[in-house]
Amino acid sequence: MWTVRLIYFLVVLGVGNARARKSPPAAFLNPPSEAVDYVDPLIGNGGDSPNGSGGMIPSTAPPFGMTRWVAQTRQNYVSVTPYNYTDTKIHGFQGTHQPAIWMGESGQAVIIPGIGDVKVKFEDRGLRFSHDDEVITPSYYSVNLDTEDSRQILVEKSATSRVGHLRITFPTSAATDPWIALEASRASVMGSADPTNVTYPHGTISISPSTQEICGSNAERQDFIIGPNPAPSFAGYFCARFSAPLVGWGTASNADGTLSPNVTSAGGRQLSGYARFAQGTTQVDVRVGVSFISVDQARRNIEAEVPDGQTLEETARATRAAWAEKLDLVQAEGGDDETKTVFYTGIFHTLQYPYEQSEDGHYYSGYDDQVHEGESYTGYSIWDTYRAEWAWLIFLAPERINGMIQSMLNDYTEGGWLPMWKNIVETNIMVATHADSLIAEAVLKGFDGFDVDLAWEAVHKDATVPPENDWTTLYYDREENVGYEVRAGLSSVYETKGWVANDVHSESASRTLDYSYDDFAVSVLASQLGRPNSTFFHNRALASPFTIFNAGTGFMEARNASGAWAGPDEGWTEGDMWAYTFDVVHDVPGLVAAKGGNASFVAFLDEHFDGGHNDHTNEPSHHIPYLYSLAGAASKTQSRVREIAQSNYNSSVNGLSGNEDCGQMSAWYIFSALGFYPVNPVSGTYVVGSPFFDKITFSLPGAAAPLQIVATGASTGKPYVCSLTVNGEPRTTPIITHADIRAGGELLFGMAAELCTWASSTLDTVSSTPGLVLQS
Repeated sequence: MWTVRLIYFLVVLGVGNARARKSPPAAFLNPPSEAVDYVDPLIGNGGDSPNGSGGMIPSTAPPFGMTRWVAQTRQNYVSVTPYNYTDTKIHGFQGTHQPAIWMGESGQAVIIPGIGDVKVKFEDRGLRFSHDDEVITPSYYSVNLDTEDSRQILVEKSATSRVGHLRITFPTSAATDPWIALEASRASVMGSADPTNVTYPHGTISISPSTQEICGSNAERQDFIIGPNPAPSFAGYFCARFSAPLVGWGTASNADGTLSPNVTSAGGRQLSGYARFAQGTTQVDVRVGVSFISVDQARRNIEAEVPDGQTLEETARATRAAWAEKLDLVQAEGGDDETKTVFYTGIFHTLQYPYEQSEDGHYYSGYDDQVHEGESYTGYSIWDTYRAEWAWLIFLAPERINGMIQSMLNDYTEGGWLPMWKNIVETNIMVATHADSLIAEAVLKGFDGFDVDLAWEAVHKDATVPPENDWTTLYYDREENVGYEVRAGLSSVYETKGWVANDVHSESASRTLDYSYDDFAVSVLASQLGRPNSTFFHNRALASPFTIFNAGTGFMEARNASGAWAGPDEGWTEGDMWAYTFDVVHDVPGLVAAKGGNASFVAFLDEHFDGGHNDHTNEPSHHIPYLYSLAGAASKTQSRVREIAQSNYNSSVNGLSGNEDCGQMSAWYIFSALGFYPVNPVSGTYVVGSPFFDKITFSLPGAAAPLQIVATGASTGKPYVCSLTVNGEPRTTPIITHADIRAGGELLFGMAAELCTWASSTLDTVSSTPGLVLQS
């Protein structure tokens, strides 16, 4: 199979959306892994706007890597990534810490190769390239850069979590004058391309010709203007070690390109350092250690991860092995190459977040501006990822879960609150305290390798303590100069009346529904840990959503403090009244009852989808197609899930209709391909959909046996489920429990080409479904 896949790797795929891919040299295809070879890191990079595609970059790093290395085609900032497929020049190779397109960069390092005159100004240093020359895999990247005199520089790179490893091959000519520069600081655009919204972070450069190193620091943190934590000592530290002797060196200004030859140290803004190599030098190996702690730690990271003498092939082999270790756990059979490419690339995306922030058992905390012992992660887009990404990590990377939770508890200890959207420190982006859900789900599913007492303390504080100035701060999106947002509005009406007041807080209706779900998560955690107030939080969770259900219109609507309706278009975040009226995942029976029962609820779902209201590009819509199953119309879930997958995912650069949002977009696809989805993440259950493959063998880490998902015909015109057997037991309801599958076992789906009656009793009473054909 691997040789077949290699042939596929070399040719244009037989599907309309795919692109030709150039294969890496054979040395970079070890160890063999068909799953890894299906990954296309360019998926989700098309489009020239933030919402043009998934906001992903073709980066090189191992799973959860602290620093991802990518060819830099543009200056990145909030809403712009460092690589965009529409660009024609590469300006360097960037070790990025930008976790998502809507977040800012932090402490990056950039390697810039060239020949002839040293050029560090961004506009001047760009070299043309062709996508036909790119080799892009999770563990190895290469490209030919066209110089001004029509020669080429070959750049190859791989990376470990904290070290970028590049090999630069210069043209063979006595007059080449090869050089490599490192950018330490640049003009930083905060939040938009507005030229008045610019800051100039400080950078440092230190050049050591004797050790063949250029080291330094970069204090850029674009998100410093939002969030309650100034992190005054933050910097990204770097140390680049070259394999060839330096014959010249100096610092340079990125603003105007001015060089200062023979200078070995400098500090300031828009600063770079450079090294020249002897004429005739054809190849330079560069290892760039990156750290959030110090230059010395960056050096230690080199020694620990890519020590002297290690070749680029060896680095790439280790990183490829790390990806193979995870992706090979999921073996998909049946389905075409495009479906497998989307599926395995989705897994690749989900294993990038959150990413490591600790180094050698220590980490810098921007919450108290100190270095601590322990484990730390950052890049927590929790409003997005609590829905399915976290459940997927629990399946595929359980060895990370305890550390990720302890990291959140460290943030709580050092900053006073659990994270909402942590990008180095808290940014206050999005709403609600869904870390409550992450912790509750983990405990429910058997994790306890963290400070459980501290976890309860932190979650209980989320649910009971309002932010400062709760009655006077709007907490609108990216509001500057405010404290921790947490559950804004908790004390302003929500505690007493059950809703967040629209005339007091922004995004009030979304907050109301999110807080009610988080209350449910708190009740689950309290029950699991035997803590008091489980019933209180449970009851509040069930009551609060319906305080904003307007029976007169049949929709959720925001309310003012007085109780007056604020209007159907008020109070939402990244959604509208259509999406959010379905957002009571912890009490779907209550929602169905409010809409008049199963039949009318199914009709309402039809109106939602058929009217074009479903927006899969944003997370509030992700669970909605699965609600049919919970209202006795499972065959409609199966139809809608397949339609959404087909229209929102493909294997092109435009293959994600919405921003990846730290793995959630792909997690939806992965679970849907498996045939089930965690509608209510803290319920311990999954709602059945429609598997995409004929068979999936999932070797769950730590499980006694693989999980076999058999759905013969699912990939060849049989999308409907007519029966389900779970570990030999027939199921008549479309629900699978975590206990059913956490130790392995078998899910046996009976698939058909036509709609089936299985779990679809409501459709027997719906006469308005034209052309409905039911099979038993």
